[in-house]
Amino acid sequence: MTEHHHHDHSHGRHGHDVISDERVNDYAKAVAEYKKTFPSKKEVLAQTPDPAVREMLLHMQACKLETTFDRFDAQKPHCTFGIAGVCCKNCSIGPCRITKKAPKGACGANADVIVARNLVRAMAAAIAGHGARGRETILALKYAGEGKIHTHIEGKDKIVKTAQTFGLNTRGKTHHALAVEIADILLDDLSRTVPDKHKTLHAFASKERVAVWEKYDLLPISAYHEAFEAMHRTGTGTDGDYENLLTQFERCGAAFAWSSVLGTSIANDCLYGLPVRNTLKANLGALSSGFVNIAVHGHSPLLVREIVAQGGKESFIGLAKEHGASGIRFYGICCSGLSAMYRYGNVIPLSNAVGAELVLGTGALDLWVADIQDIFPSIMDVAECFKTVVVTTSDSARLRGAEHYGIKHDHSNIGEIEAIAKKIVYRAIESFADRRDVPVKIPEYEIDAEIGFSLENVVKHYGGIEPVVEALRDGLVRGIVNLVGCNNPRVLYEKAIVDIVEQLIANDILVLTNGCASFPLLKLGYCNKNALKIAGAGLRRFLNDVLPPVWHMGECIDNARASALFKALSENLNIPMKDLPFAFVSPEWSNEKGIGAALGFRLLGINSYHCVYPPVQGSSKVSDYIFHGSEEKLGSRMIVDIDPLSLAKKLIFDITDKRSFL
Repeated sequence: MTEHHHHDHSHGRHGHDVISDERVNDYAKAVAEYKKTFPSKKEVLAQTPDPAVREMLLHMQACKLETTFDRFDAQKPHCTFGIAGVCCKNCSIGPCRITKKAPKGACGANADVIVARNLVRAMAAAIAGHGARGRETILALKYAGEGKIHTHIEGKDKIVKTAQTFGLNTRGKTHHALAVEIADILLDDLSRTVPDKHKTLHAFASKERVAVWEKYDLLPISAYHEAFEAMHRTGTGTDGDYENLLTQFERCGAAFAWSSVLGTSIANDCLYGLPVRNTLKANLGALSSGFVNIAVHGHSPLLVREIVAQGGKESFIGLAKEHGASGIRFYGICCSGLSAMYRYGNVIPLSNAVGAELVLGTGALDLWVADIQDIFPSIMDVAECFKTVVVTTSDSARLRGAEHYGIKHDHSNIGEIEAIAKKIVYRAIESFADRRDVPVKIPEYEIDAEIGFSLENVVKHYGGIEPVVEALRDGLVRGIVNLVGCNNPRVLYEKAIVDIVEQLIANDILVLTNGCASFPLLKLGYCNKNALKIAGAGLRRFLNDVLPPVWHMGECIDNARASALFKALSENLNIPMKDLPFAFVSPEWSNEKGIGAALGFRLLGINSYHCVYPPVQGSSKVSDYIFHGSEEKLGSRMIVDIDPLSLAKKLIFDITDKRSFL
């Protein structure tokens, strides 16, 4: 459906009103064909690349416990209207759905408007998702700088560098004072109501990109403003022009990328420090019975940092031993785990959100810390079966049956994180003592994984950015890809990621990774230098048998690390990012933040590649713009192919084609 080569077609008012009959027919057929491709649990069992996943799925089945894959099968057949994006429930006249019999909703909105509205609302949710977690860290950075909370500021070098980028006067100022100034800028960009320049965007984006966004009126006022405006214009009887809605969609994407993602990343690095290069164990075999085992799951590092710190203190370790444990160990689920992993080194990565139930099913976890986002309500059923205590830590994410020790919705108790963390670690020790009779099943699969990559660490390793530039120019590195995203049972769980990565590194393409999609790469050895044996000769030479062919950069907001590396290479070469052999790949994306991440890179002029379609196929005009028409404006487009090997082939072709600019 999404042809690889460029096609000429007639242009309407803004260049994409008139679409060829062939494309219209393609879009009309796509929904029905797409539905038939969704794999079953049986296929996952047969084809999963991770034997630990297979073993735990069978174990859960024997325990008569359902998983995401069972519930996904039970949902079939999936709603065609939802898949195509032509269901509108924004008001109670509906829900309205578009069919041949009813080509317009009750208000007169056609498929183009409804699909565009739904995209805009998804982007508003994406802004809120990463923005809410960012707000918490930015506030903590501000309060730490002001001395209102006793949280140590780790990222002093990052604070100085960020202050300089913002053009702040650093002379004679303490790190605490600069932290407050930086936090105020980030908060202003997050919540500005009086129209003004988005300071983070203008300070960190390239001039070439800012000019493009200004030309097409895509510059955001603030994250709050654009999310607020998105919900307003998609309300009853407001914006009825699909092209205008798509402009707001892209404007929201800019706010998402430069506030919700980059702003959060800056605050995290200033407060908690930069990634530390390290090697650790990954996969379920790294679980240790006999220890007080604590899993951290979600996206907010504020309490996780303190919980890990408290759990490492001799007083708590001694208490754990008094209760019969060998000590205290921490395990990472989703992004809270990844953030803690690359900063503190003693948090073992186990699984992304979709596999969380399988981790609980081992019976090895005494306490599960659930903060925010990508925490499925179903974990409570498994936790109850294995007597695992689940603790929620945010008022934004309560779970029925969980205990709650957390930050209030108004952040008024943010200064109490040490006391809250102590309660949680003590509760884990209690849980260990209460769970002596719970059977434990730990699959014996583990491997070493190298983690903690960033622009700063790469420059340090190579003595500058120039060796990376030379490798890219000379073709030792054919291109660089940022492979990230969530997981989605619409494709074979984790297999699409593995299949694509193997093709990329075999063709001398360096892979950067973060977030949920990175877990199979951690668990299955691709973040290990032994994976060089399947890499191309050029990539092996560049990595010099020292570094792995996949560079793990952290949690999902660490897309900012990948874009920072792309920008550094672009500036050194004096070639815009859109003309360089870079790509964004999110094979299994599944939620609004996934839409936002892909759009953020397309706004940079970098194509995005996926095995899961966005819900746009009900509108040939919106589909045509997303898959083809945005290239003229942004220099990039979205490419979707449900076959991961076919997608990898297209990606490699495009990367090779982009090398002409070098």
